Amino acid sequence: MTDLPYRFFDLHVLRTTRVSPSLVRVTLGGEGLGDVVDGGRDQRFKLFLPQPGQDTPVLPEIRDETWYAQWRAQDPAVRAVMRTYTVRALRHDPAELDVDFVQHGTGHHSGPASAWSRTARPGDRVTVLAPVVEDNGGVDFRPPADTDWVLVTADASALPAAAGILTWLPAGTRAKVWIEVDHADDVQDLPTAADADITWLVGDRPVLDAVRDADLPTGTPYAWIAGEAGTVRALRRHLVGDRGFDKRAITFTGYWRRGATEEDLLAELTPAD
Repeated sequence: MTDLPYRFFDLHVLRTTRVSPSLVRVTLGGEGLGDVVDGGRDQRFKLFLPQPGQDTPVLPEIRDETWYAQWRAQDPAVRAVMRTYTVRALRHDPAELDVDFVQHGTGHHSGPASAWSRTARPGDRVTVLAPVVEDNGGVDFRPPADTDWVLVTADASALPAAAGILTWLPAGTRAKVWIEVDHADDVQDLPTAADADITWLVGDRPVLDAVRDADLPTGTPYAWIAGEAGTVRALRRHLVGDRGFDKRAITFTGYWRRGATEEDLLAELTPAD
């Protein structure tokens, strides 16, 4: 994929770590990983996993800009399982990539990627399609220049992205952050130089209620909201309709949808033949 902002990298599992009741961290390594560039914030990449019974993910032999059409043309029972994930951490000495997988609940949480992470062992092989330039289309958190403060909401599925955003925020940036998790032990330290007010919502308290009840800073806001699609839509309606946020100053992403599998969502994003 010469001159494109992304490249394929054949990697392998170095180790796995149980971060919390809801998260397993898989650390990947391999030849060429040092060429991967992390744009920070909510940097995403494509992860390709082998099907059950396979040792290596099956991908098209020609890995150029036509890769997606070629992947779609392969037998769904044979081709690699493809998912989109966020860079939790990227290190270059030694070259290692951390990826966090949610482990609880139903729907998206019980998909093949989460199941794979629970049994991943050192040496297991995967492939990633990852950025090789810092300014790439895989980063969505892009506050306008006139932003006075930022609002961030996330559930466990979006926690790695929220953590990346907090790490990236410049010193002194005002931020209001809400993160939904299922267990008290899912709460983790999120280093940031920002002036961040981080609220952890443990258990059943909805993030929409928490934001509705909050006193928000004055000035021009920018919002990044991610997690379950229905919740994200409701939050966006509240921020625009009740709080007067400019629609153009809200980045919203449904990482999953209640009652839908990963395959359902992928099919909706795939154009009909």
